[in-house]
Amino acid sequence: MNRNEMEEQFIRGYQRDEQMMILVFAQWCVNNGLDPVALYAEAYPDQEANEALKQAMELTVPKEEAGEVPDDTVLGVLSLYGNEELAFVVTEAIGKRKRGRRG
Repeated sequence: MNRNEMEEQFIRGYQRDEQMMILVFAQWCVNNGLDPVALYAEAYPDQEANEALKQAMELTVPKEEAGEVPDDTVLGVLSLYGNEELAFVVTEAIGKRKRGRRG
């Protein structure tokens, strides 16, 4: 395998993993009754519609059919891919949810 092939394979792997991160985020939103597109827009207001998020939304399932996506998991994958702004918005949503349970 030459250098260009290795680089292409690495890039494809990263893109596949990034898509999985987006799917984890989208499913976490669905499981918590949140709109993934709205949260994404809150984190990145200057970006246009995210095609990868649209694709991930097509793969989400209703909360009743989904496995649990723990808060720490979604925050971990967002941080892993440098989505600090989105992780901040998710952290705020988690805080609102937890405050809602107390009151």
